[in-house]
Amino acid sequence: MKSTPPTSRGGLSVDSPVVVEVSAVPSPSASPEQAVHGVAVDPHEADELHGDPHEHVTNTERAITLTFVVVPFVGVVLAIALLWGVGVDWFHVAQLGVMYLLTALGISVGYHRLFSHKAFKTHAFMRVFFAIIGAMAAEGTVRRFVANHRRHHGHSDRDGDPHSPHHHDGGVWNTVKGFVYAHVGWFLLKRPHPDEKKYAPEFCKDNGKNGVTFVDSTNWLWVTAGLAIPTVLGGVWGALTDGTWISSAFLGLLWGGIVRIFIVHHVTWSVNSVCHLWGTRPFKSGDHSRNNAIFGFLGVGEGWHNNHHAFPSSARHGLRWWEFDAGYVLVKMLSWVGLAWDVRTPAKTQLQRAQAKAEG
Repeated sequence: MKSTPPTSRGGLSVDSPVVVEVSAVPSPSASPEQAVHGVAVDPHEADELHGDPHEHVTNTERAITLTFVVVPFVGVVLAIALLWGVGVDWFHVAQLGVMYLLTALGISVGYHRLFSHKAFKTHAFMRVFFAIIGAMAAEGTVRRFVANHRRHHGHSDRDGDPHSPHHHDGGVWNTVKGFVYAHVGWFLLKRPHPDEKKYAPEFCKDNGKNGVTFVDSTNWLWVTAGLAIPTVLGGVWGALTDGTWISSAFLGLLWGGIVRIFIVHHVTWSVNSVCHLWGTRPFKSGDHSRNNAIFGFLGVGEGWHNNHHAFPSSARHGLRWWEFDAGYVLVKMLSWVGLAWDVRTPAKTQLQRAQAKAEG
């Protein structure tokens, strides 16, 4: 049955967001797709899924891996400071910020919450919009992302997880190897990818009416557009301000395109690596997912990763008032104007059960 948005009055959705019981953890008997958004599982069952998760990491080893993540960000900040007035100014920082936010939300709200977990519903044109801005992040197609992510939830930190940092033995060197594998190694090394027809079947069918599959088939075009937009804007800005449109176009490409992609990738990969190594675990999610405040902010809500693994089909990842979740803010704003509905968030009783389990 085709979903329709709730009725609205004065531009505000009357019954948005809808609070529903969301899946707490994947069921071992569920299909790959059901495992992340279609089965309501009691959080008390979390520790019984697919055997025990791998764990070999000490706090010292976690601190070492965190260094590998912090240093590149510090490097970008230092580069901006050292090149200020020569190779970067407020216009380029604005380009970097806007393009980062746009494409990071494309991954977080589009690829992740909407397509992978069906955490809310929206119109077909909004689905295409999210697919396009997600593609501009240069992280591959929707179907590849969804297949990898659903398999991750089905086997989190266990054998079969495509990017767990816990697949190596203990010790500093093995911890670093596990971190590098979870961060970038898993998609650089030759290995079989999850079966897209099994894990993301709805994005493998093209009946001529599925705009998302069209975006997937033209992924290169949207990656190119994500680089061309800041290049053109930089050139126009330079032509209007000091006549140096060629150098300004290059700087637009550099900061709004190349550096922006580097940061978006690094943040996304850190959710796979850092957020399974370093942070807090307020819920028993049956794996080693952790809430990390740094990436909760930088990752537009993705860093509240333990919350997400405890309630994977929730559109809201920041479950406490101080856990800022820019992705959920966007979803909620869309619901106010009738562009999102059936927004899934944990019911209060479900949160209470999960908290009691964690405290017990």
